[in-house]
Amino acid sequence: MLIVDSQVHIWGANTPERPWPKRAEAQRPVPLGAGDLLREMDEAGVDRVVIVPPSWEGDRNDLGIAASAAHPKRFAVMGRLDPQDPKSRGQLANWRQQTGMLGLRFTFHIPVLVTLLTEGHMDWVWGEAEKAGVPIYVLVPQRLVHLIDKVAQRYPGLKLTMDHLSLSSSMKDAEAFRDLDLLLAIAARPNVSAKVSALPCYSTGKYPYKELHGYIRRVYDAFGPRRMFWGTDLSRSPIRYRQHVTMFTEEIPWLTADDKEWIMGRAVCEWLDWRI
Repeated sequence: MLIVDSQVHIWGANTPERPWPKRAEAQRPVPLGAGDLLREMDEAGVDRVVIVPPSWEGDRNDLGIAASAAHPKRFAVMGRLDPQDPKSRGQLANWRQQTGMLGLRFTFHIPVLVTLLTEGHMDWVWGEAEKAGVPIYVLVPQRLVHLIDKVAQRYPGLKLTMDHLSLSSSMKDAEAFRDLDLLLAIAARPNVSAKVSALPCYSTGKYPYKELHGYIRRVYDAFGPRRMFWGTDLSRSPIRYRQHVTMFTEEIPWLTADDKEWIMGRAVCEWLDWRI
């Protein structure tokens, strides 16, 4: 079975030579580099990773591109772009020609970034991405999923992926999943998929997190295995990398072998057109 993690951040230190914008705090004090990640992948049995440059580094993709260039069979990138920068316009036509670049990732989960979505700064991006065949990862609170639903309806050729089931990192257990129906409603759009990623981060339970199975089943029933992408967001994980894998491959009895093949890697590779 091909095991592909749909999201892991790598980043460098905040230094005068490579400063971060004052946007968000890193998920851990010690940066996670490509070499560290490769060792973790080999130990956990993960074949490939989609690198997602983190918001705290700003809109830069250099480390992800470098990792993909060095290890093209292991890494690809869903890159960042500043929609308010005039220089960003016109870049999407050749976006996927960058080394290892599969698409874009936008985050609207904190106040300084929400306005990009709510004040129209993204409007030009959706159409250009659809025209250029550039898929997009979207991190948006469940209360704002309806705005992405409108985008999906207006641009039916644009592939959109809802990160972490649009869950809030400040909530856990029933509170975190209280408004899951708002996310599931967008499954009616065939151009929308969902990442069942970082789920242990939203639970106070312990491995194998059986209390999450009911929520996973609801996502499965709405999106189906070909639009569900396993992932970890490893740098904030409360469990070992291998446990993220076995949580799905060994601990959810109603998933068939075919389901696991899609959810654990084949689906995200086909959705993003990651060919090796």
